[in-house]
Amino acid sequence: MIALEERLRKEVQGDVAFDAVTRALYATDASIYQIEPRGVVIPKTVDDIAAVVGVCREAGVPVLPRGAGTSQCGQTVGNAVVVDTSKHLREIEDIDTAGRRVRVQPGLVLDHLNARLKREGLFFPIDPSTASRATLGGMTANNSSGARSIRYGMMVHNVLGIDAILADGTRAAFNDAAPNGVALLIERLRAIATREADEIAARFPHVMRRVGGYNLDAIKSGPFNTAKILVGSEGTLAFFTSIELLLQPLPRERVLGICHFPRFHDAMASTKELVKSDPVAIELVDRTMLELSRANPTFAPTIERYVNGRPDAILLVEFTGDDASLLRPKLDELDERMSALGFPNAVVKVTESAAQSEIWSVRSAGLNIMTSMKGDAKPISIIEDCAVDLEHLADYTAELTQIFEKYGTYGTWYAHASVGCLHVRPVLNVKHDEDVGKLRAIAEEAFALVREYGGSHSGEHGDGIVRSEFHREMFGERIVRAFEDVKDAFDPKGLFNPGKIVRAPLMDDRSLFRYPPGYEPIKLDTVLDWSDWGGFSSAVEMCNNNGACRKVSDVMCPSYMVTQDEEHVTRGRANALRHALTGQLGRDALTSDRMYDVLDLCVSCKGCRRECPTGVDMARMKLEFLYHYRKKHGWRTKDRIVASLPRYAPLMKYANAPTRLRNALGVLARGTEKLSGFSAKRSIPVPAARPFLDDSLRRQNGPPPVGEVVLFVDTFNRYFEPHNARAALRVLEAAKYDVIFPTVRDRGRPLCCGRTYLGAGMVDEARREMQRVVEALEEPASRGVPIIGLEPSCLLTLRDELLAVAPSDAAKTIALQAMLLEEFLVREQQAGRLKLDLHPLQEHKAFVHGHCHQKAFGAFAPVVQTLRMIPSLEVVPIDSSCCGMAGSFGYEIEHYEISKKMAERTLLPAVRSAGENDLIVTDGTSCRHQIADLSDRKALHVARVLELALR
Repeated sequence: MIALEERLRKEVQGDVAFDAVTRALYATDASIYQIEPRGVVIPKTVDDIAAVVGVCREAGVPVLPRGAGTSQCGQTVGNAVVVDTSKHLREIEDIDTAGRRVRVQPGLVLDHLNARLKREGLFFPIDPSTASRATLGGMTANNSSGARSIRYGMMVHNVLGIDAILADGTRAAFNDAAPNGVALLIERLRAIATREADEIAARFPHVMRRVGGYNLDAIKSGPFNTAKILVGSEGTLAFFTSIELLLQPLPRERVLGICHFPRFHDAMASTKELVKSDPVAIELVDRTMLELSRANPTFAPTIERYVNGRPDAILLVEFTGDDASLLRPKLDELDERMSALGFPNAVVKVTESAAQSEIWSVRSAGLNIMTSMKGDAKPISIIEDCAVDLEHLADYTAELTQIFEKYGTYGTWYAHASVGCLHVRPVLNVKHDEDVGKLRAIAEEAFALVREYGGSHSGEHGDGIVRSEFHREMFGERIVRAFEDVKDAFDPKGLFNPGKIVRAPLMDDRSLFRYPPGYEPIKLDTVLDWSDWGGFSSAVEMCNNNGACRKVSDVMCPSYMVTQDEEHVTRGRANALRHALTGQLGRDALTSDRMYDVLDLCVSCKGCRRECPTGVDMARMKLEFLYHYRKKHGWRTKDRIVASLPRYAPLMKYANAPTRLRNALGVLARGTEKLSGFSAKRSIPVPAARPFLDDSLRRQNGPPPVGEVVLFVDTFNRYFEPHNARAALRVLEAAKYDVIFPTVRDRGRPLCCGRTYLGAGMVDEARREMQRVVEALEEPASRGVPIIGLEPSCLLTLRDELLAVAPSDAAKTIALQAMLLEEFLVREQQAGRLKLDLHPLQEHKAFVHGHCHQKAFGAFAPVVQTLRMIPSLEVVPIDSSCCGMAGSFGYEIEHYEISKKMAERTLLPAVRSAGENDLIVTDGTSCRHQIADLSDRKALHVARVLELALR
């Protein structure tokens, strides 16, 4: 492999990586399989792809095209050189608005395309649930569809042309024009299709949702669109370099009806009637998914708002058009149909677009919500998307349920009821031989049932390793040979993605599994409490590779958003950890420098904690890793400087003048750069000359006017920005609360949450700090007194890491009472207890950036709500991810540039667009410092804004 790697490096402009960790990152997709590739290439140009194909053809090494790597059936794993187009080849090459066509590169993500097309009033209508990261090349290779296929069809109906590189190096255009340069190839395909015409007519399932095998039925004796044969070919026939797509007008209006059913069977039996209302989509969500969604902090509010009671299943029925007045009657008609079916008053009507988006987000996350089950037994994709005619849907699902019961399990159900294609997964533990045996038995019986009903064993997610071996039973021996003939006509030496669609391995070959025989985590004495996950390794295994972390919206994953590297996405980090924890990368891989590189750019934003549908908490995993890594390698000077801040902070007031001098004189900043590890390009926070000292109101006789609160002032707001703590105290006093401060044992230094120690991996030191916190706060917390904090990263440590580092009943009590100032104020306002006399400000608009931890804990909305208490103030939330400072991260020499890139993605452009008289508000001290360093604006804590508005 060394010679192959060296040659590829010479001929490819993009990145070439053959190291063990990179190969591990690309060894899995969202299926149950894991196959280590020979190496990975990240091409920058189409010429790079051609070079890879040429080099690998000469070396006799397979090539595997890959996009987002979200395949359910193992299409994008193999012992080949993986070529990832998703980083660089993601351009829109041409838009023909009048002709409703667009030409794109294969690595372009669907959501990114549609965001651009929205300006033209157009969209690409194939909408898989992975739209936030699915690439158009992958969707074409997989013949993807989605929720609205009843109206718009599948990729094969919407792909107009494909430019591709063939196995012999030929660059060819496949479209509806006369073949140019591949005429002989097309004639061979016609001969195969003509030879098997009768067999094709007899054996191909007569349902729209059929993606198994090759599209022989698209080959005509006369002119035909030759691109159709490549759609759904799973990278086995050619390497796509450009794709032309058919666009549709973007509907101006949408309405949604949520139909509730007391029994799952009722929902299935009713679908064929509801389709008669001419909806764009009918999507199923079953009880399992509803209950798992209730347990997910991201989706629970949506379920509570829009799902009545505890139905066994719901159907999401959507209607679209350009006239809202014509759509609302559609919901009334739906209601009438439901009543006629015996389900009166069973439709929740949703007409607001924001509410609809909330509901669809739950449905889109369906697969990942299902796999968020803790423990080794998971819903497994083997019969994932079989499709049957609607007439048979209820009977098919009933019999399939009986098959599951026969093998002592049950299935999870969701997805495309409108076209009879249900995503159904039996819950099995594929680490055990017994359940792997059940896996094959269920597959064989289920596929036989599908054939009995004239359906397709693959209705959306393709063949890959899971289903390719079953083509013989589905299509018959002659069609399987015809598929092989198609493969050989395009790729006689088996260069492209071998083992998929034709000549496939057994689907239950455990040597190909993510959990092969002998899979076992190494013994590790963890420093954190992982009992809720069943252990550290089980927590890491919660990542099912669905790739939701590859999106470029919300918070997760800020480093990936700027690097676009698999290594810097939550999924990549989890894969690397899993390989290290199971010895697959060598004995000491967990504490290696290479593993440190993988986790280095994780800024512990905790976005994955909330946004990952399966609940992967990479921030906590990095903390566990850092502890073990630093124990082995030692702590750096800058680690100790930052970590020990709470201990020497009381003396920092004497450093006020020297720090100002350092920030003012570049030569001084450069002189201390190497010693401190902090970039000379950064200003260092200036300690306050007069820090905040805990004080309280004198107690009056009788009960307090409103209630009692503890003000927990963190190190940053105490010693660097004491004006924020003073503002919070004044606001609470103005609202008539009796403010008390923690009683510290022996009148020692003020409390610290331990955050700075955690950031350095000094968990033992953090535990000691936390135990001081528990001692001081246990008594008021046990009385139900709110513990109010100002800095999100510190206060929310009491709701999160405290329970993992120093777990106890007292810690749980404190966690329940810990809240940010704005969370407390909103709670009190909603309870009718808040009495703040606020007046309009001189400024009329406030742009608000949410700290990552606020968003991760659902605590950002209260900031906006609190600011809206100020009369006449327009509050504009900034749609931003991490500011990039992330504690000490952005100060460090090696992280300065990437910190800037994170800030420049969305935050700084929004700040710069704000008017001169507009407020910039953010609660995070790091966020405020980043804004001050990289723009000419100063951001305020919400407490300061409220103080300004006090009468």
